[in-house]
Amino acid sequence: MSILGMTVGYLLFCVLHFFQFILAVTVCGLYGVDLQRARSQGKYVDGNWVYAEVVGALAALTAILYLVPFILRFAAVTVWSFILFVLWIALFGLFGNMYIHEDPEGNSDIQRMKNAVWVDLANALLWLIGFVASAAYWWTHRDRRSRFTGRAKLGRNPSTRSTGWTA
Repeated sequence: MSILGMTVGYLLFCVLHFFQFILAVTVCGLYGVDLQRARSQGKYVDGNWVYAEVVGALAALTAILYLVPFILRFAAVTVWSFILFVLWIALFGLFGNMYIHEDPEGNSDIQRMKNAVWVDLANALLWLIGFVASAAYWWTHRDRRSRFTGRAKLGRNPSTRSTGWTA
């Protein structure tokens, strides 16, 4: 089934990458507030916040790049999605350790950071879903060839599969 020449699988990947992009940009905004405040006051910029911005920027750039249809056919997409998942989990652990058990007591900055931690977790879960989906896509759409010569394509045509001996 296709809509305007695009398969349902590709449209689902587009929806997933759209939400990955939106949440990555959200994280950049949530952590960028503190970076801008530190820069304007001439204070030390903490590396944790820079790490959050780098991960958010990498994820946003990757999500946009993944909207190009032929990109998803490469096995490197699966590996890079897994790397981004690990980066998001590390970010969640880093800021979760600092802010999950923190009581905001009316401080909007702490409440914003507590919310940012959960957005980090949502990002990690979206990249995990993307990793599993791209691995499944690559596994089912890979170009398999015969072992010795590499000339024959295997497993693409159902009529070439052996159903057993017939008399």
